[in-house]
Amino acid sequence: MSTEKIILGIDPGTTIMGFGLIKVVNKQMEFLQLNELQLKKYNDHYVKLKLIFERTIELIETHHPDEIAIEAPFFGKNVQSMLKLGRAQGVAMAAGLSRDIPITEYSPKKIKMAITGNGNASKEQVARMLQSTLNLKELPKNLDSTDGLAAAVCHFYNAGKISVGKSYTGWGAFVKQNEGRIKK
Repeated sequence: MSTEKIILGIDPGTTIMGFGLIKVVNKQMEFLQLNELQLKKYNDHYVKLKLIFERTIELIETHHPDEIAIEAPFFGKNVQSMLKLGRAQGVAMAAGLSRDIPITEYSPKKIKMAITGNGNASKEQVARMLQSTLNLKELPKNLDSTDGLAAAVCHFYNAGKISVGKSYTGWGAFVKQNEGRIKK
C-alpha cells in the first residue's frame, strides 16, 4: 500500500518569503517546487503580511500539503526585526491553521543540522546539500527559497521522532499548548 504526503516548508520573511515543497512517497522524498515571494517593493508592513497570508493560502489550495514546516525566527539583537519576522511567521502559520494543516516549527540550527550535519552551516552549504540530495539542476539566485525547502526536508528527516519542535493541529491546540501566552 502506497503512502503519500506533501510537505510545505516556509522560511518567513518580510523582505523575501522562501518556500519549498516535497512529496513523500513510500518514505522516499521527491522535489516538487521551490520559489519565493518578493516583498521588497512594498513599504507598508501590513500589506506585506497580507501578501504572505494570501500566498500561503494559494500554495495550500494549489498543492494541498498534508503538513507545514516553518523556520522559527532566530533571536537577534534588533527587536524590531524580530517582531516583524515573528509577525510574518504568525501570518503564514495562521494560513495553515485556517485550513487545519498541522504545523511544526524548527529552529534555523535544527534545520541546518538536519540538512548538512552542521548547525552552523552557511545558506550556501545548505543549498548545495539540497541540490545534491534532491538532484536540483540549478540553485536560485536568492537562497531564501532553499531555506524554505530545507525546512520541508528537515521535517521529512524528523518524521516519527518524538520531539520535533512545536506542532499545532489547529487554533485550539495552539491555545492549549500556549496557555501562559494568552491574556485573559
